Amino acid sequence: MADKKITLDVLSMAGEKVSTVSVSGYVFGQKEATQAMHDAVVVYQANMRQATAKTKKRDEVSGGGKKPWRQKGTGRARAGSSRSPIWVGGGVVFGPTGDQNYTLKQNRKEHNLALRSAWSMKVKALKIVDEIKVGKKTKEMVALLKALKAEGKVLVVTTCDADNDNLFLATKNIANAVLTCACNVSVYDLMYFDTIVMDKATLKVVEERLEEAK
Repeated sequence: MADKKITLDVLSMAGEKVSTVSVSGYVFGQKEATQAMHDAVVVYQANMRQATAKTKKRDEVSGGGKKPWRQKGTGRARAGSSRSPIWVGGGVVFGPTGDQNYTLKQNRKEHNLALRSAWSMKVKALKIVDEIKVGKKTKEMVALLKALKAEGKVLVVTTCDADNDNLFLATKNIANAVLTCACNVSVYDLMYFDTIVMDKATLKVVEERLEEAK
């Protein structure tokens, strides 16, 4: 399958088939690599964590400097501070410090395998447009997605070096659509979105990037 070519339909902005394009079976015909894709999603989600959770330790809690009661003679257990971890309002033992590092890594070869596998799984969800030309109006992008029958959560992919200002403005107010560039598409994105829209130029960029990673 890796040496075979896969033929995809190319649509006009009106949603009509105008031609076909052949793409690499190595990229878009990869056998499902479930474990590699799972690992890629776990790594992506772990690296998105900001680690902002923070609790105060005993020495950071305000107050508690005075001994609550005298050492002997009260019949109660001795206590040196009302900010002890066993007291309500006291410090937290072994809580998050704000310095947690959740970073994970995946080797490049496995990550590229996961990307190829994810793109292959989404071949039927691809909407390849001959050329995407829209202004900055949201209604133009809505009309395009409707013409393409792009349903569910939609990922619009474009080339990284293109002037995407109008495309960004036209997409940003659509609740179920997100714009990204080809070099930033992750396995998580491909798993999350139901439909992927791109033009022929972007498709070529995606194919070449993953072909070069052989």
